[in-house]
Amino acid sequence: MVWGSRLRALRMDVGPFREHRDFRLLLIAGTVFYLGGMMTYVAIPYQIYQLTHSNFAVGAVGLVELGPLIVFGLYGGALADHVDRRLLLIWTGIAQAAFTTWLCINAFSDNPRLWEIFVVAGLLTSSSALQRPSREALLPRTVRHDELTAANALSSFGMQGGVLVGPTIGGLIVASAGVEWCFLVDIIGLFVASMMYAAMRRYPHVGETEVPSLAGIGRGLRYALSRRDLLGTYLVDFAAMLLAMPVVLFPALAEKVFGDPHLLGLLYSAETIGALVATASSGWTSRVHHHGRAIVLAAAAYGGCIALAGFSTSIWMAVFFFALAGAADMISAVFRGTIWSQTIPDTLRGRLAGIEMLSYSVGPLAGQVRAGVVADRWTVRGSIISGGLSCVAGVTLTAVWLHDFWAYDERTDEHALAQKEARQLAGERSQP
Repeated sequence: MVWGSRLRALRMDVGPFREHRDFRLLLIAGTVFYLGGMMTYVAIPYQIYQLTHSNFAVGAVGLVELGPLIVFGLYGGALADHVDRRLLLIWTGIAQAAFTTWLCINAFSDNPRLWEIFVVAGLLTSSSALQRPSREALLPRTVRHDELTAANALSSFGMQGGVLVGPTIGGLIVASAGVEWCFLVDIIGLFVASMMYAAMRRYPHVGETEVPSLAGIGRGLRYALSRRDLLGTYLVDFAAMLLAMPVVLFPALAEKVFGDPHLLGLLYSAETIGALVATASSGWTSRVHHHGRAIVLAAAAYGGCIALAGFSTSIWMAVFFFALAGAADMISAVFRGTIWSQTIPDTLRGRLAGIEMLSYSVGPLAGQVRAGVVADRWTVRGSIISGGLSCVAGVTLTAVWLHDFWAYDERTDEHALAQKEARQLAGERSQP
């Protein structure tokens, strides 16, 4: 009986999904967007390689996407703080369906044009970056204040599910039918998900809004930097991704260290599987109140597990530690999302979501460069081990420097209490 009750306490809290219609729509539609995005993520590089047989051309897609990600991520955040976020979700979703249709038509043609693929890849990134802050900013409005931790865990579960399943489905469709059919399936999913956004009710802004501008984006940045608890969430995540991100080394790890390139898929999926297990057993997270402390410990555990994976002498040990690292990273993400959802005013929520999106998008890109340079100058194992240990050190120093972040307690934090009171005064409810 005791063990049974303990296991039930670990189960993911699905209360927000069961009780709130708009949260269900937001979660399912967002998961479909992740799923379709990862399918296209597989199809575009494959088609480019088929047309050019150039690894540089495949890698150049990332360079094309980086600029739009930064520019439209920040602008999308400012836009989300001014316009109807639900309408922005709908129209950016339709735009993504239209751009993917362009890819599909090009793929079905007798002579697909390479330049069109690069142009549309940039456009898809732009529309996705415009959409993401609105989705993140709307999530707190669809559930009660005390359900935010569970809601963030459910949202993370949907994201990781899309990241894990999307490439598998995309790869199967590409191999069996061709990239054009992969794009076609994605188009259908994008349209259906956009209609789910349309089925949500409107959520008017709380308070006065600000017309999108560079000055407005600057005010969002200054607000983020002025709060040591928010600064801690950004720095911890950036340190983990910059110093310990091992993904770029997986091909070399599989082939040169473990001697079998067929193990590559296992290495790629290990962290995602660990993240899914962590969210599926995240029922305990709603009973944690010191979120800053939880983020620091989880991020340090991530770095430690990455280092242990580097020390591993067998592939199964490495996969085990990479899975634990993925679980730790997901726990950190859940609590980071909870701090953002609980403490950021609605008038700034879009801009802060845009900043947050950049913090976990740019970090991995820089981390891949770091890992590759260290591996070339030293060894693959050395790059993984040193990255993991550096992550532990960086996270620890951040916690020491930002003591307010380490001491954060949702029950006493002034920003969390102010937002809780503001929601109560505004009479926010997830149902009309």
